[in-house]
Amino acid sequence: MKVAVYGKSITEESRPFIEGFHQELIDVNAQVIVFNSLDTFIKEKCNIEINYQTFGDHQTLIEFKPDYLVTIGGDGTILDAVTLVRDSGIPILGINTGRLGFLANVSKENIRNAMRALKSKAYVIDERNLIRVDSDQMDLDLNFAMNEITVSRKDTTAMVTVKVWINDEFLNSYWADGLIVATPTGSTGYSLSCGGPIIMPGSQNFVITPIAPHNLNVRPFVIPNSYKLRLKVEGREPQFLVSLDSRIYTLDAGSEIELKLENFKIKMIETEAQSFTSTLRNKLLWGLDKRN
Repeated sequence: MKVAVYGKSITEESRPFIEGFHQELIDVNAQVIVFNSLDTFIKEKCNIEINYQTFGDHQTLIEFKPDYLVTIGGDGTILDAVTLVRDSGIPILGINTGRLGFLANVSKENIRNAMRALKSKAYVIDERNLIRVDSDQMDLDLNFAMNEITVSRKDTTAMVTVKVWINDEFLNSYWADGLIVATPTGSTGYSLSCGGPIIMPGSQNFVITPIAPHNLNVRPFVIPNSYKLRLKVEGREPQFLVSLDSRIYTLDAGSEIELKLENFKIKMIETEAQSFTSTLRNKLLWGLDKRN
């Protein structure tokens, strides 16, 4: 079994769990490749007796041909890892070293069970859709996002106007701080904090969620992900921001971008220890009586 391990900003508190995780890799006789930033932390802070290679980019990762990529961190770490995995089809398992996450939802205490599940293939693959952005004004190698694509104001407190077309039919002009177009995966992120609905992973939808809209009758709108969206942002300032998950770019006001379903998916590993519904209950405290 070949395992790639990805992590970046690791806290000192996570050290014993990282050491325990690598001991589990030894126990299952895994061949290991470790991301450069995590390798630096391991050499400086950890006591690990395991031989491994290192990688720092997409090409080196796929040349290793890992069976799995395991991330150590939070949901943001998984979103970063997606830019390394891309369309390679490498399944991702997320170990959360902080608070419970929707993507990195294997707790530190369940590392042993998760590694045994990988070894015995006792898991299911949850394929997540991505959203893609195209524009004549953007020359991007990584023009996709797993959570959401957001357009928003830049260097101003004034609202922007976001004009939206669906399959070339005009939908609306949103007067707001910005607009989020999220996948089902991203529905529990920025979109949720702006009043958007929770969408079950595997649903074939996008959700359009305005950020602090001027008109209170404007609400989040769920559409099939087979539709194409075209956005045009206007405002008092000469530029606006486009973010793809955590990657931010600047475009000139009046520029148009096209959003559509990406033609590949990301494979997320789901073990018996965790599922999307159990994560919802635990993270959002569903079913708990907090009245007293």
